[in-house]
Amino acid sequence: MSLEQAKNLFHKLRSERSEILSAESYSIAAPELKELSLNLALDQQLQSVDDSVRQRILNELNGFGPITHLLSDEAVTEILINQFDQIYFEKIGRLQRSDDHFFDSNSYKEFIEKVCGFCNTYINSEKPFIEMQLNNLRLTVLFPDICRGEYIVSIRKQPLTRWTFERLAAQGWATDTQISLIKDLILKKKNFLVIGGTGSGKTSLLQAAIAEMAQDRLVIIEDTQELQPVYTQNASLLTRIDPTKKLIDVTMNELIKKALRLRPDRICVGEIRGEEATALLMALATGHDGSFGSLHARTAQEALLRLEMLIQMGAPQWSLQSIRRLIGLTVQNILVVEKRDGKRVLKGIYEVCSVEEHGITLQEFES
Repeated sequence: MSLEQAKNLFHKLRSERSEILSAESYSIAAPELKELSLNLALDQQLQSVDDSVRQRILNELNGFGPITHLLSDEAVTEILINQFDQIYFEKIGRLQRSDDHFFDSNSYKEFIEKVCGFCNTYINSEKPFIEMQLNNLRLTVLFPDICRGEYIVSIRKQPLTRWTFERLAAQGWATDTQISLIKDLILKKKNFLVIGGTGSGKTSLLQAAIAEMAQDRLVIIEDTQELQPVYTQNASLLTRIDPTKKLIDVTMNELIKKALRLRPDRICVGEIRGEEATALLMALATGHDGSFGSLHARTAQEALLRLEMLIQMGAPQWSLQSIRRLIGLTVQNILVVEKRDGKRVLKGIYEVCSVEEHGITLQEFES
């Protein structure tokens, strides 16, 4: 059966399902009878259909449609949907286009409504974008009003098995010498930043670092939950932004200040992207050695420049020299990661050496 024939059968089944759902006898039936009547109707129509086609149609009706097999493939790390018939996925570091797609735009919209229902949220013109966590999936959905008439969906799959340095080493992420050096920085409680571009493996490195801190009370602060507390003494805090304004927003800046009251040995900020950089470095200046976080940048020098700009957002009255001195006092190392030829690797390890008139000097460790 071709995709077009499967699509036609799907439309027929969806129409029959709508008739069953709207029937008066169905509306008063017990939940288990409702499910039984729907399943019987589907089974009758799908008796003569191949198992693979049958499953594909059932996925479209009741599951996640054409992305079901992508979600179960551990090698797939990200799924991107631009419209019902344009699905892309990243597998082993390479972006590819899927041969399958949703049967039509209505089916695609039903998929989005289904996901929103699972997460107890909604999307419309008044709330045109949402970020959700569904098991190990981080979903971002944009409403058609702000993306040329089509829903856009991004799904990032968090690995079911936590990253460790041993697992990273097995994939050729870095040399044994580099990994030993990072472990030594963690053991000596050096404050460090993990920097890199989108999809370069910053979260994987942060998660591996967390696994090395068995004796410490770590407080993790994030916008979206990607990092998993490894040990029971760890705590995880999440920001909250409510577009409806029914709930008070909780910012990263506020969570860093609250984290100081939770008796942290170390603080981890999943991604530093705003004025919370000021609060974080001020917290590090008062102790909490061995803290760390990530920052979007391509090089170590670019990361320092961006960090200066973020601190200025939180403390515009500070001079540039004061900001640089604070960075020099509180950040000891910078770890740079990148995606090279579809493979995530460690690009370099840098030490923050001194603060000079022209800026902050760095020295790269030999690999």
